[in-house]
Amino acid sequence: MSTAEINWFTFENAPFAERSFSNAWLLALATYGVGDVVTTIALLYFVPAFTEANPVVRFAIESFGGGGFLALKLLVFYACLGIAIWAGLMAKDKLMFYGPPMVLAAFGALVTIFNLTLLF
Repeated sequence: MSTAEINWFTFENAPFAERSFSNAWLLALATYGVGDVVTTIALLYFVPAFTEANPVVRFAIESFGGGGFLALKLLVFYACLGIAIWAGLMAKDKLMFYGPPMVLAAFGALVTIFNLTLLF
C-alpha cells in the first residue's frame, strides 16, 4: 500500500475543515443517534399502544430485539460516514462531504420531534 492510499483519510490536503466535519457529525449523532433512538425505545417499550411503522426497523426489532435496532442505526450511520469521507475527500465535493451528516441530522430531528409528540 502506497503512502498516497493511506493519507486520503487525513484532512491535510482537504478543502474542508476538520472542525466543521466534526461538528456536522456531532449534530447527526445527537439527533439521529441519540434523540431518535431514545424516543423510539421509549415509545416501543414503555407505551404498549405503539408499534414501529418502518417495516425494516420492525423486522430488526422483532428478530433481534433492541440490539437489532441499534445495529441497524449504526449501519446507516457508518454508511453515511463512509460516503462523506470517500466522496468528500476523494472527489473534494462539498455536498457529499456535508450532505450525509446534515441529512441524518434533519431526519433525526424530525423523527425525534414526531416521537416526542406521540409520547406527550
